Amino acid sequence: MRERPFVANLVSDQKLPKMFRIRQRFPRERIMPEEIPDVIEKLMSEERFASQIKPGMRIAVTAGSRGIANVALITKCIADFVKKRGGEPFVVPAMGSHGGATAQGQTAILNSYGITEEYIGCPILSSMEVKNIGVNEEGMDVYIDRYAAEADGIIISCRIKPHTAFRGPYESGIMKMMTIGLGKQHGAEVCHEAGFKHMAKYVPMFGKAILKNAPVLFAIASIENAYDETAKLAAVLADEVEEKEPPLLKEAFANMPRILVDECDVLVVDQIGKNFSGDGMDPNITGTFCTPYASGGIKAQRVCVLDLSPETHGNGIGLGYSSATTKRVFDQLDFASMYPNAITCTVLGGVRIPIVMESDREAIQVCVRTCNEIDKENPRIVRIPNSLHIEHIMLSEAYYEEVKKHPDIEILSEPEYLPFDAEGNLW
Repeated sequence: MRERPFVANLVSDQKLPKMFRIRQRFPRERIMPEEIPDVIEKLMSEERFASQIKPGMRIAVTAGSRGIANVALITKCIADFVKKRGGEPFVVPAMGSHGGATAQGQTAILNSYGITEEYIGCPILSSMEVKNIGVNEEGMDVYIDRYAAEADGIIISCRIKPHTAFRGPYESGIMKMMTIGLGKQHGAEVCHEAGFKHMAKYVPMFGKAILKNAPVLFAIASIENAYDETAKLAAVLADEVEEKEPPLLKEAFANMPRILVDECDVLVVDQIGKNFSGDGMDPNITGTFCTPYASGGIKAQRVCVLDLSPETHGNGIGLGYSSATTKRVFDQLDFASMYPNAITCTVLGGVRIPIVMESDREAIQVCVRTCNEIDKENPRIVRIPNSLHIEHIMLSEAYYEEVKKHPDIEILSEPEYLPFDAEGNLW
């Protein structure tokens, strides 16, 4: 039997409470996957959209780096409609500096989401090369992906949702997909240079310049419900984006899930990753905001991260906003993937390394042990699988009586101790 490390001895006597499973209920308007082809066909068949696509046109369809519900299917349906109209579609990664800021890395991200040339039925043209298409209203140069700039038309395929670092009428959505996504490493750097304090200004300012100077035809935007499902698909003409995106963002806010208890001593997150949020874990859920320009989520004194998702390929951005993690996470980190993202957005906190413990149990124990002014015999702990899927979560026994009467919480199990293996890891 190996000797317990000295640091582990400092927290080994910290008891962990019994936990119970709950189901959180949220509104569930949704479009089933089998309905998506017909919905997109109907949207794009409207004359004002269909007439934008003419035979022989080379049309770029954007695809981003987020784990968007049904993203491969949506991308395929758009490409299929372009082909039906006689156009020649191709997919361009629109993800700023993600994928290690390399063309190969960005293609790999798309492939991991099922966006492959074989499935979509058209080429994926990935490059970090950009082209100057003009200037914005303040005279700043505007760049977008070269393949998109030289196409006959661009269709912006994206999701609209609240951003993780700033608030404004345009957050994550059409404007940002053009400004930072299509802007690649260069566009992302220029937009982030002034910091998130000014992002609400720069995203639409660059976006409007792209709408004016690039061959953007229209956007197909999705809004998701609290269950990571497609709730709505909307088609927006290029000259309507400025007017129609803000109301769609309000709808996205209304559809967001949340942890239905407002505060905890320790938030345990089983996995973080870029497939769950650009920040690894969505601060709109976890409260781990990287800037003071956005707020929300649960209020937690400590945050514990247990693992990385396979889909994040070692990109542990967001880990820096946790209090403790495991050696398993540390050993998976790919700094070549993490650092370009952090350097580009000029926010370095997310790639810092928190305290690293050998096991899941020790990581949770150190978080409880270091909390101030709490009942350490009966701590309030919330455990979530990740920040995207929070229908089924766990609460510690301290919550049991108070959530019994909550109209949107269903208790699924009696409190019991977490099942750790001989190494102290959850199974």
